[in-house]
Amino acid sequence: MTGERKSRHTVKQYSFLVGKFLQFVNMEPERITREDIEAYKKHLVTVKGYSRNSQYLCMKAISLFFRYRGIPVPANLNPPKRSMKLPNYLTESETSRLISAAKENRRIFPMLMVLSYTGIRVGELCSLNINDVDLYENIIHVRGGKGDKDRIVIMSDECSRSLKAHMEERSRISTSTSALFVSSRGTRYDTSTVERAIRRISAKAGIAKRVTPHVLRHTFATTLLRNGGDIRFIQQILGHTSISTTQIYTHVDEGMLKEMYSKYRPKY
Repeated sequence: MTGERKSRHTVKQYSFLVGKFLQFVNMEPERITREDIEAYKKHLVTVKGYSRNSQYLCMKAISLFFRYRGIPVPANLNPPKRSMKLPNYLTESETSRLISAAKENRRIFPMLMVLSYTGIRVGELCSLNINDVDLYENIIHVRGGKGDKDRIVIMSDECSRSLKAHMEERSRISTSTSALFVSSRGTRYDTSTVERAIRRISAKAGIAKRVTPHVLRHTFATTLLRNGGDIRFIQQILGHTSISTTQIYTHVDEGMLKEMYSKYRPKY
C-alpha cells in the first residue's frame, strides 16, 4: 500500500482491520475457508455491530491482504454495498462557537481554522509542510492528497491571519521536521491526535453533536453550497474525483430544500 502511495491513515486503518481478522480466524491465511469468511462477516454484524461502510472497509482490506499473499480471494469475500447516509455537519453558528472556544489554544486554533475554511482532509492537514503555504497569495498547496493528487485550496483572510501568527511561532521552534504543524514534542501531528483535540474543543464549546475533522469538511462543503457555490467548484476544492461524491451535499441543506420547494412546487 505504501508503494502505491496510499495515505498513512489508510495504511494504518487497513493494517488494523486485517490484524483483527487474523486474530479472529487464528490460523494460517492459506488455510482460511469460505466458511471462516462467513463466520467473520456474521461476527462483524452481530457482535461488533459494524455499519455497512465499516463492513465494506473490512472486506476491501482482507481482499488486499489475500492478493498480497498470492492467495486466491474467496468468492464470498465481497463487500456489501455502502450506505449513502447524509453527512453530519455544523451550522455556521456552531462553527463560530467552535472557533471561539479554540482561540486560546495556540497549537489547535490554526489547525481548526485551516480545516474550517479550506475543507481539507485531516490527513492532508497533518502532511502539510511549511513551504506548502503561500500567505502572499492566500493559497495552500495540498500535495499527494487522496488518490495521489495535488491541488490548490484557497484561504480566507481570517485563516491566512491565523496561519501568519502561527508561522511566526513556528519559526522559533527548533525541530528537524519541515511539518507546518508540530506537537509539543516537536514532531508532526498524527490524525488521531488532531481528532481528539477537536473533540475536546467541541465539548468546551458546548456542541452536542459529535464533531470530527471530517464533520468540519462536510460543514465547509455544505456552507459553500448554501451560499451559492457551484457544485463543480466545490468538487475541485474538495479534491473529489467524481462529481457524484460531491452531489450528496445537494441533499443536505434543509433550508435550501425548502427554498427550492417553495419556488418550484406544484400550484394545483
